[in-house]
Amino acid sequence: MKVAVMGGTGLIGSQVVKDLTAAGHQAVPYSLSSGVDVISGQGLGEAVAGADVVVNLTNSPTFDEASLAFFQTSMDNLLAAARKAGVAHVVILSIVGTDQVPELDYYRAKALQENLLAAGPIPYSIVRATQFMEFMDAVLSWTADADTVRLPATPIQPIASKDVAAAVARVAAGAPLNGIRNIAGPEIFTLDELGRITLSHKGDNRTVLTDPTAGMFALVKGDVLTDKHAHLATTRYTDWLA
Repeated sequence: MKVAVMGGTGLIGSQVVKDLTAAGHQAVPYSLSSGVDVISGQGLGEAVAGADVVVNLTNSPTFDEASLAFFQTSMDNLLAAARKAGVAHVVILSIVGTDQVPELDYYRAKALQENLLAAGPIPYSIVRATQFMEFMDAVLSWTADADTVRLPATPIQPIASKDVAAAVARVAAGAPLNGIRNIAGPEIFTLDELGRITLSHKGDNRTVLTDPTAGMFALVKGDVLTDKHAHLATTRYTDWLA
């Protein structure tokens, strides 16, 4: 199959292209750097022309309220171009629990993206992943100072980006789900526990303080960012750190 991968040069997209190519498909990466803009629509028609599948991995440049407009406009443009081109399957990557955290603008934006795809004219698949292991350093930096890192005890089920990409590639190569597939890492931690494991591995002597008000994940209630019944990847966090 020919697969057009929007956001195909990013962390997940580049690995999806590699996995699909290794499986014998013609996977073509597109991004702003290659002249394809999902917001203005520039180059979008040419990118999806002749594609059997479109995988949309583009992401909002911000996590605030502006992300809602990004996903509204990008999905409207992409679905219109894909429909005109006769694309048979559109795949997006979303987040486990995205519809359970309306307090977070970005999660509401991803839920909007899902709803636009599901209501659209093209068979579709939504892959929801738990938090990427690669993002842990950024999470630590949000509430850190010279001596401490403050983190809430929010349950997290981290997954390696390579496992996310492999799952997205498998879904893209298959029949449309016309629904959602949840994927997750094999272990559940509280975020503060995960912070301590991470700092210890790096030889970082800062102290992790459990603070239920610290950072973006403080707004998450309960264990909605985990899913014990998801399709579980095999990479464990400590193995990934190593």
